Amino acid sequence: MLSIIFAAALQASSLTSAGAAIDQFRETGTLTAPKPTVASDFPPPLKPMPMPAPERVAWPTHEGDYVVHDFKFRSGESLAEVRLHYTTLGKPHRNADGEIDNAIMVLHGTGGSGKQFLVPQFANLLYGPGQPLDISKYWIILPDNIGHGGSSKPSDGLHMRFPKYDYDDMVDLQHKLLTDGLGLKHIRLIFGTSMGCMHGFIWGERYPDFPKALMPMACMPTQIAGLNRQWRQMAMDAIVNDPAWMGGEYKTEPLQGIRTASSILFIAGSRPINYQALYPTRDKAVAAVRAAVERDMKTRDANDFLFQFDSSRNYNPWPGIEKIKAPTMWVNSADDFINPRNLPYPEWTVKRNPVIQYRLIPESTETRGHGTHTWAKFWIEDLKALMARTGD
Repeated sequence: MLSIIFAAALQASSLTSAGAAIDQFRETGTLTAPKPTVASDFPPPLKPMPMPAPERVAWPTHEGDYVVHDFKFRSGESLAEVRLHYTTLGKPHRNADGEIDNAIMVLHGTGGSGKQFLVPQFANLLYGPGQPLDISKYWIILPDNIGHGGSSKPSDGLHMRFPKYDYDDMVDLQHKLLTDGLGLKHIRLIFGTSMGCMHGFIWGERYPDFPKALMPMACMPTQIAGLNRQWRQMAMDAIVNDPAWMGGEYKTEPLQGIRTASSILFIAGSRPINYQALYPTRDKAVAAVRAAVERDMKTRDANDFLFQFDSSRNYNPWPGIEKIKAPTMWVNSADDFINPRNLPYPEWTVKRNPVIQYRLIPESTETRGHGTHTWAKFWIEDLKALMARTGD
């Protein structure tokens, strides 16, 4: 009732002011200029906690390639050779039976690569002495999935003739890398972000005895549908409907399609409270989004993008959640546009399978929306607890 009275009062006040202005114009032929905009016209800005840029460390890495021969994809297509690029930190340790017992695989998201996990906000809190993924203790494996980074992908030359891989193919290729390529029979932990989070759920069902622990970050264990499917489809449609795409045989990137796709990705990866704090004025907000879209466009190949985003088409671990045996710490963030906090799947999932624990990171001026998965300070205690309860 109070809100109705307040709204009516505002309306009456506005009508009174408007009437006075009309009367003034009729009598004098002039209108009083509006008051200039002053600071008091705006609410106080949100203030993020000061966060000095973390120092980038030159971590001691090793890079390699493993080639899978005559791989048959679920689409029925095949490739004589699939190159899988990977980066490692630390060294493998063998137990009394000669088996590697300290390997940890970290899986990247759509459009990323293993090297994204060398950024300071991730690596500086995890890989150092005494930290949860201490590279003097663990052998960290950072693969580039097929279609990404230094692994085989459409832009190598096949363009749209490249096999239409999906998430199951990607996980099977990861398994071949770990077993046939690197000689693993088990793995201490599979940690994955975004697409890598979804791969983690697939791993838990397809190879339930292989990982000792799982930590999926920023996803849902269900078919990608609803808004999550719609924005992905819009981004792909923007590229294929750009005449410059030329059915994938372009000589230069189809920039209008890529621009639209990158703009949609900016929205999907956004974090409202953080952006309001960082860009509290119109000019700052406009400058930031334009710069971000330009940066993203420079990283994209149109055909690679299409395959990367289409690869989620068959993802749906929901029917097999009970198959997961490995203790699982699943973490999402409350300001994630891609995985909305008010969907019921986390509650339903933990009821169906007690080995899965779930935590939602509260949103703040500091959280990074979907990208919170790469800022270890928000979930490092969850990782420590998972490593402690699964032991060595």
